[in-house]
Amino acid sequence: MRKSGGNSPRGKNGTRGRRGAVPKAKAPRQESARGNIPHILHLHSTFAAGGKELRDVRLINAFGQAAAHTIVSGVPDRREAAQQISPRIALRLRDDFPALKGRPTLGRLKQLARAMAGYDLVLTFNWGAMDAVMAHTLFSDAFSLPPLIHHEDGFNEDERRKPKRLRNWYRKIALARSSGLVVPSEVLEEIALDVWDQPLGRVKRIANGIDVSAFGKLPRRDALRGVIKRADEKWVGTLAGLRAVKNLPRLVRAFAALPEEWQLVIVGDGDERERIAEEADRLNVGHRLHMPGFVADPARYIGLFDIFALSSDSEQFPISVVEAMAAGLPVAAPAVGDLPHMVADANVPFIAVADDDDALAASLTKLAGDEELRAGIGAANRQRAAAEYDEAQMIAAYRRLYGSAMGRKDWS
Repeated sequence: MRKSGGNSPRGKNGTRGRRGAVPKAKAPRQESARGNIPHILHLHSTFAAGGKELRDVRLINAFGQAAAHTIVSGVPDRREAAQQISPRIALRLRDDFPALKGRPTLGRLKQLARAMAGYDLVLTFNWGAMDAVMAHTLFSDAFSLPPLIHHEDGFNEDERRKPKRLRNWYRKIALARSSGLVVPSEVLEEIALDVWDQPLGRVKRIANGIDVSAFGKLPRRDALRGVIKRADEKWVGTLAGLRAVKNLPRLVRAFAALPEEWQLVIVGDGDERERIAEEADRLNVGHRLHMPGFVADPARYIGLFDIFALSSDSEQFPISVVEAMAAGLPVAAPAVGDLPHMVADANVPFIAVADDDDALAASLTKLAGDEELRAGIGAANRQRAAAEYDEAQMIAAYRRLYGSAMGRKDWS
């Protein structure tokens, strides 16, 4: 049975919430809805439909009925990703959990620790859940807390250009008793080892993976909600949260010089929508910009794109790029995170110098002008995605890690 800890049936942007309120949780034991199976607590700063959240959803669905799950979103009305969790899975969206953000006083950290008691495993995600990691380290013995595994996927704008020494110091201490630190990229692995001083055995690099086979089908021209691709159109497309760190106005500028038959399709939700539209209007390409909002299941429509593009100031190992590669697309993007190492060799020249609008525009222009080049790079990307990034490998790695932390090495 699905449970939700809130009264509102509808979240932000009209997203349907889980129905039914639940009573306050009583530590120390969180009983599974399906008997003697592990109960896993997931702590996210937000559970909007972004990369890390959707990866967590894929893992939850892959584990099936072998586990029950409780999810906490630090922003309770942003949990759209939960709508993609299979109804067969024992799931609770918990609203009565202590706030993940706030001053890290001992009293508040103690409340966080008490709320983690009784689960079989705690999973925390990114800086927004780091106070919970600290609470676990300080009060693990006092509350007999379960093992905790932390996941880091990258940095927001406030930490991108200049590392925050206080945050790095805080991470070093907070992660001291974690059972694992998962990162998807080589760049983050180096940071975890060299900057956060984590021991080699604690840091686990697990590349993001997808069901590559699902991206091989040719999509219908009307597969993307609200936008129909005409026979005479070509599309530059991206999947991204409309956030400042994604720097989508840069993509608008890089796109603006392409011929009239090219359209720019940005799939995603966020606070930067108006700024993106204003930049398109300023450059007189507003009539060629389409923003349908978040649309689930990219395998149904990403193949409509002719070029996949990113313009982010910061990335690590973006799952959207893997999806584009699996769909046989060439990628134009700045050289941030692991992007230069992710794509096929033939695509590397189109991974532009970071923070350079002109370089990104040059990559787009060359790809847009050569259909044969696009097809060749796309085929090479699909081959690499199938060989390196199939989700079966990712799921198996997470299953081993989580099972080992819980002392259930045969867990499945």
